[in-house]
Amino acid sequence: MLTHMSYICPICQSPLKLHQASQGYYCDNKHHFDLAKEGYLNLFPVQQKKSKEPGDSRAMMRARRNFLEAGFYQPMADAIAAMLDRHCLATTPLHVLDMGCGEGYYSRQLEAKSHHQDLDLHGADIAKNAILAAAKKQPDARFIVASNNRLPYSDAFFDVIFRVYAPSNDNEIKRLLNADGKLLTVTPGPRHLWQLREYIYPDVKQHAVEGKLPEGFTHIETQRLPFTIQPDQEQRIALLDMTPFAWRAKPHMRQQIMHAEGLEIETDFVITLAQKSG
Repeated sequence: MLTHMSYICPICQSPLKLHQASQGYYCDNKHHFDLAKEGYLNLFPVQQKKSKEPGDSRAMMRARRNFLEAGFYQPMADAIAAMLDRHCLATTPLHVLDMGCGEGYYSRQLEAKSHHQDLDLHGADIAKNAILAAAKKQPDARFIVASNNRLPYSDAFFDVIFRVYAPSNDNEIKRLLNADGKLLTVTPGPRHLWQLREYIYPDVKQHAVEGKLPEGFTHIETQRLPFTIQPDQEQRIALLDMTPFAWRAKPHMRQQIMHAEGLEIETDFVITLAQKSG
């Protein structure tokens, strides 16, 4: 057996070992987890689940896939890769975790756009179907099904954790990052998706910028990235369905958004990089 230093058992927190013959992972307490044929590992035990299929619905995942793969958020993905290149090229290998990775869009973009020569990319998400898709599309990365609140990785394994809108647990982030580890977050800027929100809210207010860092982190860099997109009718609805305010969109609002002529939509991202300092 070979020890895979990144994974720990989600049940007893012992190190997991890969059994080459069976392609399964085991701990010393005989908990066993099979490696799926697509290459991902399910480390989300049924006793920790609060529903049968946790995470985003298939419809939500399909909407996100259709929108992202059309390239509308490419400038933001490029900015993530560039920021990490500016601050992390000297760290080799670079162990990176995409927290709440979904189908792995940003992991694939980082692999394609970064100039780093030795990226060790990992992704975790609570939605099994999303992880299955991510593993198929990026076989060189390592994807697991797991909750961001209890991530089955060894202490201090990662050099970088990045999360795009994904909820997270500050204590888990600190546990997983090494002494010089960096946290990159993407949050909505003040005018993000302003024109969509105008159809839904009678009085649209600017987003409050999330400026507070987790305790024990020092700010390195912040970049605000606003740009305008012009998705077609179907893509507008896909974008709407990616947002937390989709549930407030009544049928007539969705129709107005779909049929608005020449609708241009502002996007507004705040990308923040911080370093663990204590």
